[in-house]
Amino acid sequence: QVQLVESGGGSVQAGGSLTLSCDTSGYTYISYCMGWFRQAPGEEREGVALIDSDGRTTYSDSVKGRFTISEDNAKSTLVLQMDSLKPEDTAVYYCAADQRRGLCSSLHASLRPFFTYWGQGTQVTVSS
Repeated sequence: QVQLVESGGGSVQAGGSLTLSCDTSGYTYISYCMGWFRQAPGEEREGVALIDSDGRTTYSDSVKGRFTISEDNAKSTLVLQMDSLKPEDTAVYYCAADQRRGLCSSLHASLRPFFTYWGQGTQVTVSS
């Protein structure tokens, strides 16, 4: 059974950095789309960054240039490096995965429900 487990959340001041990790060791599909999503209180869950099995990445406009999504295949880990954090980045961050690589074509909300596997989330709090 596939289980995704996030870690690395915490509290940081604005301008600081955090690195989120998602253990994907139970996910063994050759073709896939994986990504990071976030949900702030009272808001809908939104896509932050995606990466497919060819290494192509997509970022939301709000994090482009500040966040970097990557994979550590040796450790079966999905990573989100977050730099220059802002208070508006405060949210619960979730990793997600699906074997349909086409889900990485867009961060549009309509594709979000199609991700099969989700982690439990990790809290990121950025203070001003």
